[in-house]
Amino acid sequence: MDRLAFRITHIAAYVLRWPVSIPVQTSFGIMLDRPAVFVRVQDASGHVGWGEIWCNFPACGAEHRAKLLQTVVSPIIQNKEFASPQDAFNEMQSRTDVLAIQSGELGPISQVIAGVDLAIWDMLARKAELPLWKFLGGKSDRIYVYASGINPSNPEQAVLKKYAQGYRAFKLKVGFGSEKDLANLIAMRECLPTSTDLMVDANQAWAVDEALAMMEKLKPFDLKWLEEPIRADCAIDDWKQLAKEHAIPLAAGENIVGQKAFSSAIHSKALTYVQPDSAKWGGITGCLPVIKATLDAGLTYCPHYLGGGVGLLASAHLMAAVGGVNAMLEIDSNANPLRTEFASCLNSVEDGIAFLGDNPGIGQVPQESELREFRVI
Repeated sequence: MDRLAFRITHIAAYVLRWPVSIPVQTSFGIMLDRPAVFVRVQDASGHVGWGEIWCNFPACGAEHRAKLLQTVVSPIIQNKEFASPQDAFNEMQSRTDVLAIQSGELGPISQVIAGVDLAIWDMLARKAELPLWKFLGGKSDRIYVYASGINPSNPEQAVLKKYAQGYRAFKLKVGFGSEKDLANLIAMRECLPTSTDLMVDANQAWAVDEALAMMEKLKPFDLKWLEEPIRADCAIDDWKQLAKEHAIPLAAGENIVGQKAFSSAIHSKALTYVQPDSAKWGGITGCLPVIKATLDAGLTYCPHYLGGGVGLLASAHLMAAVGGVNAMLEIDSNANPLRTEFASCLNSVEDGIAFLGDNPGIGQVPQESELREFRVI
């Protein structure tokens, strides 16, 4: 029997929330709790797989995406024979394309499809009794990681804590005014070894002229990359202008949707780092050709991820399998048991390196007793 063939008989969503004491800040909004939507699929032979649907924003997004899974996507693939995840992905895409336009729900529907795709790949790897990184053709479970999501309030305290935990590269949230952004970078540079890689993420905060002005001010900090300085839907020529006028490498991808859009971004050569988020668009099926195109173009793949542990593990296994030698996994530095309890192998970092292990699939199975503590639906 083809190892990629399957028939899904059961699909379930688990909506989870954890209240935070310190809100997670971005230039466009604040997270007052940490949400997650885990997806569980089961095939006709009883094999199970887990995925995750991106749901950070808006605040009600987790419950909404769970409903989309239940009412829109599950009926498309449940109790149907598929020869491969690609076939199922194509079916989910084609059956929802017009609905996504009509409803204005392209993002949420894409995210639900991505989460289901992740679960399918996990299920197939478990069925083959292989870790997902090996099932996808990888040679090693060793990966490089960096600490992200560093808030603009006292970031030096956060980076020193993460440095002591083994991290050697850090990404700061910016877009809170140049005075504050620059002061935070000065504080981080002063408390870390000079060789430490620093990146910044503006979360689409600036207009093109603002980005150009800010990039001039960022020159002294020797940044590894500047992420999403302008809106993701800005014209490619705007991105090319930033890349032409300043030497700071640009990164983006978490808000790019579809093969065509990724192809345009990659071939523009405006980006140095391409960052698809496999729980936000594409899952593994959609991201595999994006990663190949990225590497073929001589660019670097560094997956975006800021969610729970299931999606983080999927992102890690995908990167370990096909990400290339310069890839780094994004691990949120903010407290979140939905990440740490469901991706425990990534809680151990030494000199910027983590190991995924040889357990089947993504390597960890969420237990009902663990989920119950956080489950709201």
